[in-house]
Amino acid sequence: MLRRILMQKKSKTVGQLELGISRSQEPDRNHQLGGRSFYFFDFDDNVAFLSTPIFIFHKRTGQELALSSGEFAEQSAAIGRSGPYEEFEVRFDDDSVGSFRCFRDVDLNLVDRLVGRKQAFVRDLATALGYPEFQWKGPSWSCFYHAVFNRRPVSVITARGHHPDTIREGMKLLEEQGHLPHEPNFLSLYPVSHRETQLALGFAERASVAEMKKAAIRASVLKAFEVYGYSPHHRFGMSDDDPKNIELITEEMTELKKEFSEISFFVIKTCKGEFVKREVFADYTFEETLEPVRQMSLFDN
Repeated sequence: MLRRILMQKKSKTVGQLELGISRSQEPDRNHQLGGRSFYFFDFDDNVAFLSTPIFIFHKRTGQELALSSGEFAEQSAAIGRSGPYEEFEVRFDDDSVGSFRCFRDVDLNLVDRLVGRKQAFVRDLATALGYPEFQWKGPSWSCFYHAVFNRRPVSVITARGHHPDTIREGMKLLEEQGHLPHEPNFLSLYPVSHRETQLALGFAERASVAEMKKAAIRASVLKAFEVYGYSPHHRFGMSDDDPKNIELITEEMTELKKEFSEISFFVIKTCKGEFVKREVFADYTFEETLEPVRQMSLFDN
């Protein structure tokens, strides 16, 4: 009985690390040629499912309605135009009353910090980790774990507006609770709705999330050349669940392929239960639907 209790306790603590016990780190596919595999990830509904709400507002009454990020991604193009949310609107105020207020940091005073209050992203992630893994792990979790386990350079490119350090704190929580073997080998962190991040990407005025993600992808590719050197044997891939983002990500990857023709570029589409690997060429794309067992090393294959 005692042994079973101890084993259960160990299982709760170790979590995903158990997958790595019998695994050894795998080198990049083109490591012998000087190439690296770079993994770029959207986070919400892709790496993990969080309960962070997005609020829309009735145009006439101001009534507030909470949507999940998945619901918002599916309905965003129709909000205010047609369908069940025709009479609603998105409010982009970056304050305590805007649609995306839970996707932004708040100022934590000394008392907040003393009592251990965390930013919404860290709180929501901690809450998710309290549920069974099948409930919070997103469609690209296995790929994310593979990249972290093998110390691939990782970029998190998310629509959230938290400070990059807040995103890093969330990744640290995944390590502390045993779901990752160590912190990711971060190449870049781009929460593109964060004002300072927007300015760093060259956006003085508000732009669409997809446009800012395009810029973040390009910036991350150039950062890879800066940190790891240029090699025609590098491989880059971006995983996202939003159909609109997927198309603009593909556009940016196409432009990058035209500039760096020898390098391989991939887009991973995880929306609506799909898991599609799209290799991007200068004038066409090639798609294949992947089974779960093949999702581990998406860009290394």
